[in-house]
Amino acid sequence: MSQVLIRDVDESVLKKLKQMAKNHNRSLQSELHIILTEAANYSVSNAAKTAAKIRKKLENRQHSDSAQLIMEDRQR
Repeated sequence: MSQVLIRDVDESVLKKLKQMAKNHNRSLQSELHIILTEAANYSVSNAAKTAAKIRKKLENRQHSDSAQLIMEDRQR
């Protein structure tokens, strides 16, 4: 398997990546491997299909006005 070296990673980015790895109970290397694999396999058409499925699943449900909910929350 090939190896990749990434130089000059911003400390704040590295800190976030380490925290993500910790949250998922993985090593930093494992977390980065998964992130890169998912990014390489990302497909806009698949994402659009998934979004369409979700919209179709929710189309017959009644939804509240989120703007109204936010306004009410801010008034508390």
